[in-house]
Amino acid sequence: MPNIKSAIKRVKVNKTKAAANKARKSNLKTVIKNAEIMCSENSADKAEAVKVAIKKVDQAAAKGLIHKKKASRKKSQLAKKLNAAG
Repeated sequence: MPNIKSAIKRVKVNKTKAAANKARKSNLKTVIKNAEIMCSENSADKAEAVKVAIKKVDQAAAKGLIHKKKASRKKSQLAKKLNAAG
């Protein structure tokens, strides 16, 4: 544990932000996985699930949670699965 006051605060803030980022990233993965499952099962509301997933991916990229090229790749993969499902 650091001795300097500002360093102590940085440790606390980093811990809090790391926990928040982990939760957001986990939620993002869950939404993407649900959309992929719906596409594979040819569910009735698969288009809506993909739309929600793409929105979440865009938000994550805007916040810096994932790289913008990874976001682009994920969106492309989701669209490809949706089109393949028909």
